[in-house]
Amino acid sequence: MSSNDSSGTPLLVLRKITGILDVFSLERPELSLAEIRAATSVPHSTVQRLVANMVQEGILDRHGDKFRVGVRMAHWAAPATQGLDFLELLSPVLRRLRDELGETACIFRESQGKRVCIALAETRRMLRRVVQVGEIMPLHVGAAGRVLLAWNPDVAERVYRSGLQTMTEQTITDAADLEASVMKARADGFAITTGERVSGASGISAPIFGPQAELYGALTVMGPAMRMPYDVCASWVETVLAAAEESTRVIGGTIPREGLPISWI
Repeated sequence: MSSNDSSGTPLLVLRKITGILDVFSLERPELSLAEIRAATSVPHSTVQRLVANMVQEGILDRHGDKFRVGVRMAHWAAPATQGLDFLELLSPVLRRLRDELGETACIFRESQGKRVCIALAETRRMLRRVVQVGEIMPLHVGAAGRVLLAWNPDVAERVYRSGLQTMTEQTITDAADLEASVMKARADGFAITTGERVSGASGISAPIFGPQAELYGALTVMGPAMRMPYDVCASWVETVLAAAEESTRVIGGTIPREGLPISWI
């Protein structure tokens, strides 16, 4: 793009390009030209010209009449995160989420058919659901387990066949019922559970994706059900999804092209 672009100085053009990229998200990965124009408030002719140039340079990809962030951006993101500890990048996101919602925010990953807490920002409230980094939990219970199974079909099949241990009255012990619940989590793009592993505890979880669009982990907010009944958890969905999206971005992740959750379309 020429530095003599009629839309202004090179810095102004760069800001407009950044503004266009900022309107894409995990919830809205594909946008039409009209949607980009509405979200940026940039004149139509300028948006049309910049978007065309961004497609030409691989910054955006075109799919029919829709646009999405270009695959080339993932190539650029890789060296940006090279040598950085993902947990170091994710810790500020956890702390902000904890401070905004007032409950414990953590990240779980799947390991050997279990889920393991790898990062934690603990609530400052006295009454809390105690969890520690390194704690190992079953995959078939809880919101984090639901998310980890939803984007890990091979692991999910093994869990369904393994025999589902009862932990509370709310634990799902029927494989077909658990599979249906996992598929719902995948379709929704998040999971909410109450009392499945520990009576009186609730959780809401959403996926974080890595640089190759693989599932990195489950971002989870957990706490006492008395403070986190279902309706409260449901009111936090957009906040948790936004934090999961930010987590994906800061580690140079990208959303998978296949199996996109309904809530992100």
